[in-house]
Amino acid sequence: MKAVAAPEGPFVVGVDSSTQSTKALVVDAATGEVVARGQAPHKVTPGPGHESDPEQWWEALRAALAQCGDAARRAAAVSVGGQQHGLVTLDADGRPVRPALLWNDVRSAPQRDRLVEELGGPGEWAERIGSVPPPAFTVTKWAWLRENEPESAAATAAVRLPHDYLTQRLTGVGTTDRGDASGTGWWSSRTEAYDERVLEHVGLSPDLLPRVLGHGEAAGTVREGLPLPAGTLVATGTGDNMAAALGLGLRPGQPVLSLGTSGTVYAVSPHRPADPTGTVSGFADARTDWLPLACTLNCTLAVDRVAALLGLNREAVEAGGAVTMLPFLDGERTPPLPYASGLLHGLRHDSSGGHVLQAAYDGAVFALLQALDKVLDDGTGAAVGGADAQPLLLIGGGAKGVAWRETVRRLSGRPVRVPRAQELVALGAAAQAAALLLGEDAGAVARRWNTAEGTAYEAVPRDDEALARLEATLSGADTLLGGP
Repeated sequence: MKAVAAPEGPFVVGVDSSTQSTKALVVDAATGEVVARGQAPHKVTPGPGHESDPEQWWEALRAALAQCGDAARRAAAVSVGGQQHGLVTLDADGRPVRPALLWNDVRSAPQRDRLVEELGGPGEWAERIGSVPPPAFTVTKWAWLRENEPESAAATAAVRLPHDYLTQRLTGVGTTDRGDASGTGWWSSRTEAYDERVLEHVGLSPDLLPRVLGHGEAAGTVREGLPLPAGTLVATGTGDNMAAALGLGLRPGQPVLSLGTSGTVYAVSPHRPADPTGTVSGFADARTDWLPLACTLNCTLAVDRVAALLGLNREAVEAGGAVTMLPFLDGERTPPLPYASGLLHGLRHDSSGGHVLQAAYDGAVFALLQALDKVLDDGTGAAVGGADAQPLLLIGGGAKGVAWRETVRRLSGRPVRVPRAQELVALGAAAQAAALLLGEDAGAVARRWNTAEGTAYEAVPRDDEALARLEATLSGADTLLGGP
């Protein structure tokens, strides 16, 4: 971030409502300086799936804003970035009918399989919607709800995504944006509107869905009784990946690898994606371009779980050995193996705990890098690898870890840059709020804030031997990984 002597104002608020907590940043719109921050946790309900009470998100947002004190009360605009795909069902009074089904809840895999088959197959879905929906997508969750909890579906008067829900609590109006809507499975990237055929097939009235706002529109203004001034402008908000892309000020073709609870690779593109293999989700970005993206369910949490099982610090990796691991502890989205569990192969008497831990890192990064060229293959030339490739921007909590960074360098063969700016989802939301307030482009705001500057690491020779082992393990384990 740019160093400044003193805030220049005006102030804006960017919110990141993620799986486990909600963060709020108060940012100087002119300089990008973070002048206050707050954070409050929320819980994921234990059980067969992954659920969370949306009321927790709202209380966490209020608490995070309250921690920002006077700075929040001086804000002139606010925007919310939120975890994608979550199914929030509201009754006629605007209260949650049941806990939200989160992005990493894959219980809807059977419904997903039926939907893809019943509506023309993967190619038809990719062409109409832009994506072949995985079980993470909201449309599969709605189908699961109707089949397993028909009373909850019948009581639903409004369907929202997590960022939509929080924006509506701020403004009182149901709105969304094209970026987050593109991850539902019922918004068509071809028409940039809700797809009536899909909605009819899953029994969802378009009247239950929020209005999709255009780039640069305001969702409304803040209501009375919040730790923000009444009348504060509220931007459209967007999904977390779209907000992070805004926060980096991405130009087309710049690759990003995000290491968090989930792992993602993405880039902004001027071309509408439509991958019939389902590897790449054809998201819209939060502006007028596109955000082809591949996502894995098993990233930092899976590797940390392996470290805990071994009784090792997460950095206690050891080079060498022939162990391979596919750490698909929660099933997997990329590759599409929702019924998978973890797989360990190649153990020998001389295998160490450090070898096994390194294998977990390798397996998590391998799943992401498999999708990278597909994400970038849009004619921009960004898919070309090697030392002369555009640096891979490494973000998310894992980007702070040496073992994560060095694994990405070794398996990608690309130069890597780790931006100094933290909390990029909240910064992207803040850039969107600043753009609305100042009449600028959100990407240009973030570039003015220098959010993508950071430490650069040169490319190292790619470890083709390790990649070949992982390819062979994945290819030879189809039966083990794919069964229910």
